[in-house]
Amino acid sequence: MANLDLRPLSLGEILDRTFSIYRAHFLLFMGIAAVPQAFILIFNLGETLLITLPTNPVTARAASSTLKPAMFGAFAAGALLGGIVFFAAYIYSHGAAVNAVSDIYLGRPATILGSFRKMRGHAANLLGVMILNGLAVFAGFFVFIVGAFYAMCRLCTCVPAAILEDKGPSDSLGRSWELTQDNVGRALAIIALYFAISYALVGLFSVPFLIMIGVATYQKSLAMIQFWTVMNTLGAFIGGTLATPVVTIATTVFYYDLRVRKEAFDLQMMMATVPAVNQPPAAPSLPSPLS
Repeated sequence: MANLDLRPLSLGEILDRTFSIYRAHFLLFMGIAAVPQAFILIFNLGETLLITLPTNPVTARAASSTLKPAMFGAFAAGALLGGIVFFAAYIYSHGAAVNAVSDIYLGRPATILGSFRKMRGHAANLLGVMILNGLAVFAGFFVFIVGAFYAMCRLCTCVPAAILEDKGPSDSLGRSWELTQDNVGRALAIIALYFAISYALVGLFSVPFLIMIGVATYQKSLAMIQFWTVMNTLGAFIGGTLATPVVTIATTVFYYDLRVRKEAFDLQMMMATVPAVNQPPAAPSLPSPLS
């Protein structure tokens, strides 16, 4: 993947290149995507292990009356802290994945640690980009639900623009709006593919365990409910980690394709790699009559 050709791509070629990059660098993107998913996993496992009410009804009522307020307060504080940590990790992970795709796409070496290091000093800016992006999509719902999807499509390359061009929040959204003009259909196909893959993976790794949780609930087996809940949590972690890189890789490839189409980015890269041509030697000057 070190010599990816920069040229205009069809939608099928964008998707093919997305999965080729993912397959060739599977561990790289899994490692990056696993960072925020790990916080969700830890939080959900902790929540599951709190299901330890005694089986005796009298003991259960007494324990519930004494522990419930304290457990609720601890759970609420943990959820708030966990949400902040997860969102911070997600910002770094998303930006690191864009850096990794860009390095691979342009023939540079990419590592997990190196991709995260490139996020130093960019987290606050990317936070602003995501907030503005979310507000724009939310505002689209007030127009019509189609308006939200339209905004989502037009702004799908704002994160690559922010990371790779070092643009501020409003400039990143404006840049994405400019690049995706007349390309809403292709953007919609990429977003739809991500949702399809995401739901398919979640269903594959979670639904069987949800069914077993229902069976254990019918059998009133607390131990089995805990076991299958833990398995469901692990399945959701695997599914989420597998699905997340797809949209990041696809939108970054799409971003480069739009720049190739509209700005001749491929020619710019070719010119940058051409060594400077030495200037021809100056013609010898004629001798002066006074010399």
